[in-house]
Amino acid sequence: MAADPEDITSAGEDSPTDDDNASQTTEDDPQVPQPQPPTNEYLDRPPPPPTSTTSRDSPRYELTYTMSGHTQSISAVKFSPDGTLLASCSGDKLVKIWSPHTGKLIRNLTGHSKGLSDIAWSFDSVFLASASDDATIRIWTVDTGLTTKILKGHTSYVFCVNYNSVSDKLVSGCCDGDIKIWDVTKGKCLKTLRAHLDYVTAVHFNRDASLIVSCACDGLIRIWNSATGQCLKTLAESHNAICQHVQFSPNSKYILSTTHDHAIRLWDYQTSRCLKTYTGHQNSKYCVVACFSVTGGKWIVSGSEDGKVYMWDLQSREIVQVLKAHTDVVVAVAVSSARIPHSYDPFLTDIVQMSQTHPQQNMIASASMDSDLTVRVWIDKSST
Repeated sequence: MAADPEDITSAGEDSPTDDDNASQTTEDDPQVPQPQPPTNEYLDRPPPPPTSTTSRDSPRYELTYTMSGHTQSISAVKFSPDGTLLASCSGDKLVKIWSPHTGKLIRNLTGHSKGLSDIAWSFDSVFLASASDDATIRIWTVDTGLTTKILKGHTSYVFCVNYNSVSDKLVSGCCDGDIKIWDVTKGKCLKTLRAHLDYVTAVHFNRDASLIVSCACDGLIRIWNSATGQCLKTLAESHNAICQHVQFSPNSKYILSTTHDHAIRLWDYQTSRCLKTYTGHQNSKYCVVACFSVTGGKWIVSGSEDGKVYMWDLQSREIVQVLKAHTDVVVAVAVSSARIPHSYDPFLTDIVQMSQTHPQQNMIASASMDSDLTVRVWIDKSST
């Protein structure tokens, strides 16, 4: 059954499909791209984003803290679900735990023998999982900084990791194309999926953990039954673009993907239709993260290879703010959204339940690479 568009919009708003721009944003069958003229302009960049203004108030994020300490490129930043902590990881083998309210370093988590690519918080903010080039996943008790478990079984670099919503399972992706599902309590691998033919760059559970979405450098997005390991659907990014990050929407009815053709796409995976395309940033080389945010409106937030953080209106696809401060590629972003009454909007309710929330403030964290090596915290002044 196709997803109900009312679940992702407020009553009276347009549906996610751009009926007035269908030729640009909707792909009837993304698995069979139509031939396109091989011009340099087409290959280098998609159509520009809309320039019309929205009726919503735009966010007003301002740089609040700049944190330094990592000595190699930062690969991920994640707010704890309770909003009290911010974690970052890097090629320097360290996980750093910061206070997003003071910008101060709280502790380092040390133990990996090679660089780190990803981190994930448990739902109660007690544990943190880290994925490393040393082919292991470590589960840390954050308050003590001690390793609780070491998950072994991957044969190469572990590139991505995520908990399910109740944090009794982990899913991880490896550079050999395999995906593993883990029992967190026992520290055992439950299932190995021979998922892709290239680096698995992102994995994510849906809300009830019945599905897993993955993407890889083979250009494919795949949906898996987490219980059986069966591949239920394969989506191909248009024109052989490499997909390097993917996640379910908070209501689990849509998928957000980032690709090396300078585009972010919102998919209805049940119908295999691309509903929205967000452009204007730069992304042709690195695994740049995009995520959902709610700050009184509905935004898409992404890093960019021009050293900026971009925010789009989810519905109109208009760029509503660009955050400038980093001096190198911004590969990682995380969002901490203020709590909103669940009666406000069904879609907002879904997001508040599933996203990383903070009781008072709307925050974005961003992290950058080689010549920058900073984590920056931005606060929305329109919400204070």
